Amino acid sequence: MKFGPVPVASAEGAVLAHTLHLAGGALKKGRRLTAEDVRRLAEAGQAEVMAALAEPGDVGEDDAARRVAEALAGPGVTVAAAFTGRANIFAAADGIATLDRDLVIRLNAIDEGLTLATVPPFERVTAGQMIATVKVITFSLPEAVVAAAVDLARSAVGSGSGAIGLSPFAARRAGLVLTEVTGTRPAVLAKREAAMRTRLEALGGSIARVERVPHRTDAVAGAIAEMAAAGLDPILVFGASAIVDRGDVVPAGLSAAGGTIVHLGMPVDPGNLLLIGRIGAADVIGVPSCASSPKINGFDWVLERRAAGLPVRRGEIIAMAPGGLLKEIESRPQPRHSASARGSASGEPRRAPRIAALVLAAGRSSRMGPSNKLIAEWRGKPLVRHVAEAALASRADPVVVVTGHMERAVREALSGLDVRLVSNDRFAEGLSTSLAAGLDALAPEIDGALVLLGDMPGVTPAHLDRLIAAFAPKEGRAICIPLAGGRRGNPVLWARAFFDEMRAVKGDTGARHLIGEHAEEVAEVEIADEAVLTDIDTPEALARLRAGDAAAQK
Repeated sequence: MKFGPVPVASAEGAVLAHTLHLAGGALKKGRRLTAEDVRRLAEAGQAEVMAALAEPGDVGEDDAARRVAEALAGPGVTVAAAFTGRANIFAAADGIATLDRDLVIRLNAIDEGLTLATVPPFERVTAGQMIATVKVITFSLPEAVVAAAVDLARSAVGSGSGAIGLSPFAARRAGLVLTEVTGTRPAVLAKREAAMRTRLEALGGSIARVERVPHRTDAVAGAIAEMAAAGLDPILVFGASAIVDRGDVVPAGLSAAGGTIVHLGMPVDPGNLLLIGRIGAADVIGVPSCASSPKINGFDWVLERRAAGLPVRRGEIIAMAPGGLLKEIESRPQPRHSASARGSASGEPRRAPRIAALVLAAGRSSRMGPSNKLIAEWRGKPLVRHVAEAALASRADPVVVVTGHMERAVREALSGLDVRLVSNDRFAEGLSTSLAAGLDALAPEIDGALVLLGDMPGVTPAHLDRLIAAFAPKEGRAICIPLAGGRRGNPVLWARAFFDEMRAVKGDTGARHLIGEHAEEVAEVEIADEAVLTDIDTPEALARLRAGDAAAQK
């Protein structure tokens, strides 16, 4: 890649390095300059621009980021479409992030233009949380750099685990043994039981059986043996007194029951006085007294890993020492879909945006004549069904379809699809009423909405996913618009922050005027084909669409 000042006269195809503000609108950083852009620059008196020019063998930033991210991805993760040289990797379920730390460091050493950032190894994550991001710093990378990163990443994937993966939590039926001595208050035992139930339920498991026994070796041995025979796993033993030696009551009880001690103690504080052992196929964990509090401690690290099926042996426990001096965290999130398992000084973990697809299919299609264009067939399906299926196959969820004119026929065209249908009785007042009805149907946790027109059957899931990948309101990309051949098209992705303004729109014009009012929040997303520019408004447009298929078949 060549980077530097480029004469405007020869800048077509170059990637703009910095945003330029011109009359009629800005040309934003990262834009591949078109002939029209070059004309505007020349008219503005711009002699040269700072830009990047690809050289033979270069790989564009998005393609490079995608290839590396896909090579890194192991089980339990998904890779989002790349945008601005960034490809994010997300957890597909609740679980523990598994990372090859050394490989991550080696990959970052390949070239300064390629970076990989991850959550810490063995971080507890929730479904949809970002666990890694590949970012290409430059606008392109040499093929040799991309190939080296892909080969390195695949060396881990070939081992069966992947460089970036996830071990999901499995539902486990646990047993809990609470020991007591003379004077132990029932409220103390109740608090300990509640703390264990909350932790197991947060991991998708449950406490299936609770036994309260005297703090004696024989009583502990009997309770452990009975729970192992019942198939409970893990077996948690919360002693009335802390474990201080392998000869103490709880480890001695485990041995007497026929189990084995894996390790006593751990270099994590709080949580030093933990025991981990095995009896048959079940884990036995001697719970440290600090676990009666919801605050994070070493017991959580062990319980989480075992709930995800990850090994916890002597070596794994010893390796917990770096970072084992835990910060004082007031409380840990307990619900299954809580923000973070370990808390965060910087707020919630980064996650995939929750984007809904809103298909507008209520219009009267007056330019189409007496028929409804949305139920006209193309490639054996109604036009509106093509649009709904594209939305369902994308990363958007849920998919809401607003109906109105010829409602029964439109709904029949969508039969069998997992979409939410919303009726707009005011459809005759214009498109704005359908937009408001659709927005009102979205849940409060939705971050943004893709507004699709029901008469654009060429729009694909890849188009929609590329818009979603571009969406980053905190980075000034709160309105994402597809761009094909220098022209803006549909659908448009809007952040929740604009929903109230969109609801206030009147008539049949939609929310397009808001784009100009919030130009600083707009991201133009390049799309390779013109499907995002093509709607079917007239019989002639439908005929051209069908004729294109016929010509392609000849």
